[in-house]
Amino acid sequence: MQRNGGMGGGGGQPWVFRRVRLTWLSFMLFFILVFFPLIAHYYLTTIDEAGGPDKRIFGPRPGGELCEAKHVQDLCRIRESVSEELLQLEAKRQELNGEIARLNLRIEACKRSIDSAKQDLLQLKNVISQTEHSYKELMAQNQPKLSLPVRLVPDKDDPGLPPPKSARACRLRSCFDYARCPMTSGFPVYVYDTGSYPWGENIDPLVKQAFAASVKSNIYVTDNPSIACLYVVLVGELQESPGSPQPPPSDLEKQLRQLPYWRSDGHNHLLVHLSRKSLTQNFLYNVSTSRAAVAQSTFLEGQYREGFDLVVSPLVHALSEPNFLEVPPQVPVKRKYLFTFQGEKVESLRSSLLEAPPQSFEEEIEGDPPADYDDRIIGTLKAVQDSHLDQVLVEFTCKNRPRPSLPTEWALCGEREERLEVLKVSTFSLVIAPGDGQLIASAGCSMRLFEALEVGAIPVVLGDHSKLPYHHLIRWSEAVIIVPKPRITELHFLLRSLSDNDLLAMRRQGRFLWETYFSTSETVFGTILASIRTSIQVPAAPIREEPAQEIPHKAGKLAGTDANMADNGDLDLGPVETEPPYASPRFLRNFTYTASDLYRTWNRPPGPFHLFPHTPFDPVLPSEAKFLGSGTGFRPIGGGSGGSGREFQAALGGNTPREQFTVVMLTYEREEVLMNSLERLNGLPYLNKVVVVWNSPKPPSDDLIWPDIGLPIVVVRTEKNSLNNRFLPWDAVETEAILSIDDDAHLRHDEIMFGFRVWREARDRIVGFPGRFHAWDVNHQSWLYNSNYSCELSMVLTGAAFFHKYYAYLYSYVMPQAIRDMVDEYINCEDIAMNFLVSHITRKPPIKVTSRWTFRCPGCPQALSHDDSHFHERHKCINFFVKVYGYMPLLYTQFRVDSVLFKTRLPHDKTKCFKFI
Repeated sequence: MQRNGGMGGGGGQPWVFRRVRLTWLSFMLFFILVFFPLIAHYYLTTIDEAGGPDKRIFGPRPGGELCEAKHVQDLCRIRESVSEELLQLEAKRQELNGEIARLNLRIEACKRSIDSAKQDLLQLKNVISQTEHSYKELMAQNQPKLSLPVRLVPDKDDPGLPPPKSARACRLRSCFDYARCPMTSGFPVYVYDTGSYPWGENIDPLVKQAFAASVKSNIYVTDNPSIACLYVVLVGELQESPGSPQPPPSDLEKQLRQLPYWRSDGHNHLLVHLSRKSLTQNFLYNVSTSRAAVAQSTFLEGQYREGFDLVVSPLVHALSEPNFLEVPPQVPVKRKYLFTFQGEKVESLRSSLLEAPPQSFEEEIEGDPPADYDDRIIGTLKAVQDSHLDQVLVEFTCKNRPRPSLPTEWALCGEREERLEVLKVSTFSLVIAPGDGQLIASAGCSMRLFEALEVGAIPVVLGDHSKLPYHHLIRWSEAVIIVPKPRITELHFLLRSLSDNDLLAMRRQGRFLWETYFSTSETVFGTILASIRTSIQVPAAPIREEPAQEIPHKAGKLAGTDANMADNGDLDLGPVETEPPYASPRFLRNFTYTASDLYRTWNRPPGPFHLFPHTPFDPVLPSEAKFLGSGTGFRPIGGGSGGSGREFQAALGGNTPREQFTVVMLTYEREEVLMNSLERLNGLPYLNKVVVVWNSPKPPSDDLIWPDIGLPIVVVRTEKNSLNNRFLPWDAVETEAILSIDDDAHLRHDEIMFGFRVWREARDRIVGFPGRFHAWDVNHQSWLYNSNYSCELSMVLTGAAFFHKYYAYLYSYVMPQAIRDMVDEYINCEDIAMNFLVSHITRKPPIKVTSRWTFRCPGCPQALSHDDSHFHERHKCINFFVKVYGYMPLLYTQFRVDSVLFKTRLPHDKTKCFKFI
C-alpha cells in the first residue's frame, strides 16, 4: 500500500516540475529579448563615447572607411545625399527662423507704434474732454442752468440754544435759531390760534378777524408746527373794557411759557401787537419775553432791542380796502398849505402860546437843559404862521376833545376824515416826536405818518431819535424829511428850498411805501413776515406762473417764407438755429437777491416782490445798475468777444451772447390771418417758440392745418376773452425777451431782428415799432390819446413790441386791479396800461425803432381799433389810469433808433454794423 501511495504521489511531481520549468524558460526568454538589447546598446554607446572620435566602433568614420567595402558603397552615397539635403533643409530652416525673428521684431515695433498712437489718441481725447469740460464750466459760470432748490425742513428735535447773557441783549445771532430756517426751507410760519391762550379772548375782534384773513391768504403759513421756522403769536390790541383788565406781567409771562412750542425760552417766536388807536397799551413792557421777538408800534428805549424787535405800522384799514380812486392826485406838487400840524399836548403848553417872542436856544442852553424842545417848536411855528410868507396851518389846541395819547405825546385832533381833508391840501405834514426821549416809537406818531403818506402830504418828522416803522429796512429819507428838533428855526427855509422834482419824487415814493407796506391788513402782516425773512436771508418763494392749457393741434407741411418777409438784401440776419430751443437762465439770483439788494428791494417802486414771491427772472432795475457795475440796467450774463462786419451779423455778441425770444400772439377767431402770420415767422433767427393766446371761447376748427415752422407752436386756451391775457406770465414762455405781436401785424424779419438787438441794449424798457403820445386838452382839462405822426412819443403799442417777462408778473399780480377791470370793460387800452406800468417803474420812456408808424394788414378783417369808439375809450382810459396812479407817469421822448446801414448794400468784406441815431 505504501508503494502504491508513494507511486501515486510521485506521479504528480513531473507535471508540476514541467510547469515550473516552462514558466522559468518563458521568463528567461523575455529577459533576453527585452533587457539584453537595452543593456548591450547602453554598453556599446558608453564605450563609443568614452573612446573618443578616433576609437568609435559604431559611429561614422572619417575617410569613408566604411565605403571601402563595395557592398556598402551604395548605402554611403545614399547617406551623403540625405546628409546634404538635411544640411540644405537646416540652412533653409535657419533662414526662415531669421525671417521669422525679423518679422517678430517688426510686429513688436508695430505694436509699440500702435500703443504709442493709442496713447496719443487717448491724450487727445483727454484734452478734448478737458476742453469741453472747461467750456461747460465757463458756460455754467456765466449762464448756469439753475432750478428751484430742494426744500429743506428743520429737524423735529430741537437741540436748543445756550442761554443768553441778558434778554435785553438779544440779537438774531444770539437769540434766533437759524438751524430751524435753512435757506431752502421756504420760510414756513406757524401762527397760533388766538383761542389757544387765555388772553386771546380779550383781543379786539376787528384785529383778530383781519389778522385771521391775512394769515389765511399768506403763502408762508403752515399748519405743521414741527417744521415751522417762525412761530407767530397775536398778543394785541386788547379791548378796553372794565370786565377784562390787562393781565399783570407775571401772569402774562406764565401764559407765554405755557405755549405748546415755546420751548422754555421762546426762541423763533414773534409776539405781534397791532394797533388801531393812537393810545395803545404797551402791556409787554416789564414782561420778560426771553428769546421771543416783539413787533408793535410803541416802544420805550429800554424795551426795544435793536435789530431784533420790529417797529410796525398801525392797522388802520382792518377789514376795509382803501379806495385808490379817492386818494388825491400827486400833482400839482404845491398845495394850498406849505405845512400843517394839528395836535394838543396839555402838559407842554406853558408860555409858548403867549405872544411873547420865544427864547433863543443859547439862552435855554445857558440854563438847565430842556427835557424837550416842544415849547420852542410851538413858538417858531406860530412865528412862521404870523409872518404870512407862506400859507401854513398850525393848531396846538383841538377844537373838540383830543384823542387819548401817551404822556409827552401830541394827541390827534378830530376825526380821521377831518384830518385827511386837511392833509389833502397840505404839501408837508409835521410829525412831532414825543417829548420824552425814552419813547422812541409811538402809535400816535405812526398814525400821523400813515395818514400823511395816504393822501400824499410829505411827512416832516421833528425828532431824529424816533424809530419809524421798519427803519432798518426802509430808506425813509427818500419819502420823509427827518429834522432834529434843535433845527426847528431852519425848518421853514428847508421846506421852501426843495424843488418840485424832489417833492414829486418823495410823494411818489411815499405813495409806494403806503400801498406796499401799510395800506391793508394783508400788507401789514406780509411786511412783518418779510422783514424777518429778509433779516435772516431766506429768499422769497417763487412767484406763481400761469399754467398754459395747451389746445391740441396738428401741423401740416413745412411752411414757406413770405418773399416780402425774407427780402433782406444781402443783410445776414443771423443763424437759423439748428439746435433745439433753449430757455433763458432762471433763478440766477435765487439766494443772493435778499442779501445784495436789501435796501433796493424795500425802496424801489416796481412792486412788493419781497412780500409776494420772486420771479424766476430777477431783473435789476436801472436805479440799481450802479451797484452792479452794469450800464444796461438789467443783470449782465456772460460776455461777448466783440466783432464787426459779418461777425456782428452772424452772432448776437454783447453781454448776453446766447439768447432767444418768444413770440406771444393774441388772436380771436381769425384763423386765416393767424395762419398767414405764423407762416411769416418761419426762418426767423433766435426765435424760441410761438405762444398763441387763443382768446375765443370757441376752439379752433378741427380741420385747421397749422404751419410747421420748425419750432414749437403752443396754443393756449384762456378762461375768458380778455386783452389782459396778452400779458399773463405763461409758464410756456421760457425766455426773458417777449415779442408781443398782433395776429395781423406785418413785420419783416430784419425789422424784428433789429428790434431784438435794440431791446438787448435796453432790457428794462418797451422797444417797439408804432409810437403814440398823450396830450393835455386845455379846454376840457383832461388827457388825450393821440396817434398822429409826431416828432415826440410817449407810448409804443404792444401790438409789435419787445418787453421783459418781469413786467408780465407786475402787470398781472401787482398793478392795481382797477386798471385790469377797465381793460376788460372797454376791451381796449391794455397797451396803454403796460406803458403806464413800465414808465411808472423805470421813469423812462419807451424806445421806438425804425420809422414805421403803423403795420396795416392788407385784406385782414376789421380790427377793434377801426371802431369809432376806439379813440374815445382810450381817452377815458388815460384819464382813469392817471387817477389810479395819482399822476401822469408817461414821459415824452424824441429819441428813435434806426440803423444807418439798415437797407444799404455794401460789399461782403465791408463792415456792416448797426448804428443808432
